[in-house]
Amino acid sequence: MSVTKRSAVSVISESYNDGPRIVMVSEGSDDSDMSSASGTSSDEDQAGDSQKTTNFSPEYWNIQKLIKYMKAGNQTATMVSLSCLKDHDLTTEMSQMAIQDVGGLDVLVNLLETKDMKCKIGALAVLKEITFNPDIRKKVTDLGTVPLLVVILSDPTKELQILAAETIANLGKIKKARKFVRKNNGIPKLVDLLDISLSCLTTSRSELDEEECISLDLARAGTKALWSMSSSCKNRDYMRKHGTVPLFARLLKTIHIDIAIPTMGTLQQCATEPAFQLAIQTEGMIPDIVHHLSGDNNELKMYCSLVIYKCAEDEGTRDGVRTAGGLEPLVNGAGSVFPSEGGNSDEDGPSERELLTALTGALWKCSAGMAGARCLDSLAAVDVLVRLLEYSSDQVLTNVVGALAECTKCPPNRDKLRVAEGIPLLVQHLNSSHKPLLENVTLVLTECAKDPESMSQIERLDGVRLIWSLLKNDSPRVKANACLALCPCVENSKDSGVQVRSFVGGLELIVSLLQSPDNTVLAAVCAAIATIAKDRENLAIISDHGVVAKLAALVNTVDDELRHTLAKAIAYCCEWSSNREEFGKLGAIEPLVGYMTSKDLRVHRSTALALYHLSYHSMNCITMHQAGVVKFLLETVGSMDEDLQEASAGCLCNIRRLALDVDKVKLCL
Repeated sequence: MSVTKRSAVSVISESYNDGPRIVMVSEGSDDSDMSSASGTSSDEDQAGDSQKTTNFSPEYWNIQKLIKYMKAGNQTATMVSLSCLKDHDLTTEMSQMAIQDVGGLDVLVNLLETKDMKCKIGALAVLKEITFNPDIRKKVTDLGTVPLLVVILSDPTKELQILAAETIANLGKIKKARKFVRKNNGIPKLVDLLDISLSCLTTSRSELDEEECISLDLARAGTKALWSMSSSCKNRDYMRKHGTVPLFARLLKTIHIDIAIPTMGTLQQCATEPAFQLAIQTEGMIPDIVHHLSGDNNELKMYCSLVIYKCAEDEGTRDGVRTAGGLEPLVNGAGSVFPSEGGNSDEDGPSERELLTALTGALWKCSAGMAGARCLDSLAAVDVLVRLLEYSSDQVLTNVVGALAECTKCPPNRDKLRVAEGIPLLVQHLNSSHKPLLENVTLVLTECAKDPESMSQIERLDGVRLIWSLLKNDSPRVKANACLALCPCVENSKDSGVQVRSFVGGLELIVSLLQSPDNTVLAAVCAAIATIAKDRENLAIISDHGVVAKLAALVNTVDDELRHTLAKAIAYCCEWSSNREEFGKLGAIEPLVGYMTSKDLRVHRSTALALYHLSYHSMNCITMHQAGVVKFLLETVGSMDEDLQEASAGCLCNIRRLALDVDKVKLCL
């Protein structure tokens, strides 16, 4: 006789003439106290009677009786009880409460250790249903169920493997269970369940034999379990190392939705890892993802979109999606979801808001680059996106506006956005408090402001003032993008000088941002100052606010983006003659000469321009010459870039003129 203790209940397996008998006793009791096979103890009956209240349905008491029969009955009684138990709706709270209240979880878990296959199957079938309940998941995991399930995954009985994997899929929604599966070497066993022939995956069930259908069920159950496991970063790494990637690539070719959904769900979880992102591209999964994206199942569409969203930061993935025709179903899907305004598409599937968030997120990422923007132009995506600007979800709006920011880099799309009355909606969203949305709105308006007609509309709607007000936002990204938006707004405004000065405290605010600790903000502010300083009155005001000293304090940076805009800002601030001298006194010249060693052509262009303007002051010329600027200028004067040529030649000219003047003075002496 073998005894396995679990919680307050023990399983005792004895041999009788009529077969094995499974009896449940409480810990510490003697064998002589065990109940007979025909019923329960009188104490249990009395306890049960005392618990009866009018609040419980007859089903509650029926389930409790079945559990009691399982505790005290022989093998036949246990099997009959399990069969009857499965006939009840075990997904209801009342049924689950009935099982828990009478100690049924302990009984079911203990049955997993018996040698009787039918008892195991019955117990697993019940556990699979009731572990949808989060509370039961935790209790079942605490009873040590996961190691038992991992052992069953190696059982030769396929039905047991399927039920064990499906139960693991439910338990895997809690962290502790996921860890136990990994520690007990369950992930390789689950991965093995996915090894199914391509012919089974691409043939309808009606044309498959029983063995092949079981293989499909094994793959489905294994994928569902791995989907739960993939919530853990460590598990994702284990999955990849144990060969899931090529198996997923094969599973994606399936025509069976019940396999495609968990496969894609697992992939979208794993796609957060760079290694998986690369594998999705190199294993050629993109065409299959796009194929499923074009289907009718909304849940599958959502997961396909999420995979694309997470992987499309890579240009190769974006090209693959576009080549496979993935942008069209994304645009069509976003357009078709919108009219219901966030309702549920079906009872069990994702909400329309969740689906739309995924679709627009994928559109945003795939629209990056001129090729993507042109493709969306041909699909009339701007009209769909403008309609979505009235949607109520901040996340959807962020994605939509992000896609518009990429689309409007293509000039024809700016016209379409204006004609579709998108600019008033965008300006309205400048009042939002959602920071990611503000980041993207300012990017769209940056592109729109390059178009004169759109710029006029932004001005009429008081958009420039709203953009300027975002300089006070506590998000560095919002500040930086607002500064970048101000550049074309100021440059293309009909009377930019007067407009800028009309914002009370605006110039002082933008100069104060030069003390930001964030290089992205600093680079954007310098770009804005370079534009503002083109107006002499504005330059005089920002000079009074100490712009020269603040710019000079930044010159020792090694960030090429900041170097580019900083040198440009210095160049235009030098239009005020006293500023040239001040930059020299503050030691800005030598670090600027050092910028010429950069490999970035933009840095060379703006630095040469700054040195050219600074060279109008004689002492600055001397400092430049001593810093070895001439050898750099002699190289850049031969550049194919005309602006760089001109600035370099101008600086050399001023240095040479000073040298000639010195020679003349020497001759006179």
